[in-house]
Amino acid sequence: MSLENSIKKLGFGLMRLPKKGDVIDVDEVSAMVDLFLSRGFTYFDTAWAYPGSEDAIRKALVERYPRSSFQLATKNAAWINCACREDAEAQFETSLQQTGAGYFDFYLLHNLGESRTKFFEDFKLWDFVQKKKAEGRIRHIGFSFHATAEELEAILTQHPEAEFVQLQINYADWESPAIQSRKCYEVARAHGKPVVIMEPVKGGLLANPPEPVANVLTSANPDVSLPSWAIRFAASLDGVLTVLSGMSNLAQMQDNTSFMEHFTPLNDAEQKVIARARDVLTSLPVIPCTSCDYCAKVCPEEIGISGTFAAMNILSLYKDKKFALNQEDWLVRRHDRKRATNCVACGSCEEVCPQHIAIRSELKRSAQALFGEA
Repeated sequence: MSLENSIKKLGFGLMRLPKKGDVIDVDEVSAMVDLFLSRGFTYFDTAWAYPGSEDAIRKALVERYPRSSFQLATKNAAWINCACREDAEAQFETSLQQTGAGYFDFYLLHNLGESRTKFFEDFKLWDFVQKKKAEGRIRHIGFSFHATAEELEAILTQHPEAEFVQLQINYADWESPAIQSRKCYEVARAHGKPVVIMEPVKGGLLANPPEPVANVLTSANPDVSLPSWAIRFAASLDGVLTVLSGMSNLAQMQDNTSFMEHFTPLNDAEQKVIARARDVLTSLPVIPCTSCDYCAKVCPEEIGISGTFAAMNILSLYKDKKFALNQEDWLVRRHDRKRATNCVACGSCEEVCPQHIAIRSELKRSAQALFGEA
């Protein structure tokens, strides 16, 4: 049996677990685990970098079920607080201790792309994970990725030992110039790699899409949930190992498992509904930035212009300021760019913008909407 046909198409992503105050609610997680396993699903995805997640899944899953009854994936984030190879390798042992799993069915190098890739190369982590696989402490080696299709091509060419790739794929980002879901998926498949899909509901945004988009979906079928369209779209792609849903409560678990327990791919009519929903989404008024970043090359203040606009577009479409600010933090500040509030309105950016965006005024509007500043 091929790897992508060995697991049911819904995985439990453990990044957004329910909490009581600031502490993960292990009792509710345990109830979610019980329902998930009872409906035949077996893939759990955590990470060293998800605070409390590995400990929680030890208590809710590993200590309560036979090790052979589930697959556990975790990740190594060598770019977080690692000064040397030993620091990065220590994450593996920490994950084993925190999960109590004994071994990992799937072990990922976490979030390759851009400046993060070099840490895994410099610390020779590809050699390390192959050694751990030979020792039987890892069953399958892969990596997660948030960058361009061109970078993905380079990594897969350099590292054919990768057995699978984890990518952000959803119907909203399928043609996104920033996320490049389709392009990255096609690169992975061209290399023959099974794909684990993350963010199929775009961090929960597609559970409550803009009203015109929701109308398209509910008009086509008022009897199914909005998240079901997003998850089934992702799971219908060829070569998918599983689709991770970051379920945060038992109700979400009940909904997701209800339509994925006996999963059927989207039919032609449903694919056309998704295409219409995507067309409506892309027609909604947003800043028409394509993330070409010509502006960034000439900005004297090194402002993260495209990242700011991506965050502003999320705020405009989904009315979710917290998510928009998280995106701004990721796309701007964590890429060592400055915020929109640093704009000096010199106009250099507008001279090179292929989309002829009024960048100065849009940055001012974004700064006001995101941070309450002019």
